[in-house]
Amino acid sequence: MSLLEDWRNEAYDRNADPNALKKLWDNYFKKEQEIYSILLKDPDNIVSGTVKELADRFQIELKYMVGFLDGINDSLVEPNPIETMDENTEVSLAFDKKKLYMNMVDAEADWLYKLPEWDKIFSKEEQKKLYLEQKQSKTIHRPKKIGRNDPCPCGSGKKYKYCHGRKGAEPLDPKYLQ
Repeated sequence: MSLLEDWRNEAYDRNADPNALKKLWDNYFKKEQEIYSILLKDPDNIVSGTVKELADRFQIELKYMVGFLDGINDSLVEPNPIETMDENTEVSLAFDKKKLYMNMVDAEADWLYKLPEWDKIFSKEEQKKLYLEQKQSKTIHRPKKIGRNDPCPCGSGKKYKYCHGRKGAEPLDPKYLQ
């Protein structure tokens, strides 16, 4: 079994004792926050090494390093081979700042995207813009439903049911649905 499978089996075990699982995640989130604080202090410094070396460098258990690598992988400039890695696999933590911030927002990890180190990378205005951009990317906008007795949006003055809503009528131009 790979390191990643070991981590996922332990971290997402539905049969595990809930208290033990909570303790695991509490410890993980604390370590994750510490690592990000370090990385964000010098975001242009590319941190790399074997999985084991990085675990030692950040003073965390190997399983937490694997969890961290799993979490950051989508934000990296070049993804790591997390599915097949072992403790001697060379990995890089070269991350895309914008992508990392937006992925933290997407994960609703406010303990990460609100870290003070972000203030030296993005202004408060930029952070707000990225936050809103990420939140709006998941928002589904549905056009207003037109009732049969409503005036037709095309401006004909007729009820919708007698204009574009009648059977066999020309479809309503999408510009009228906004």
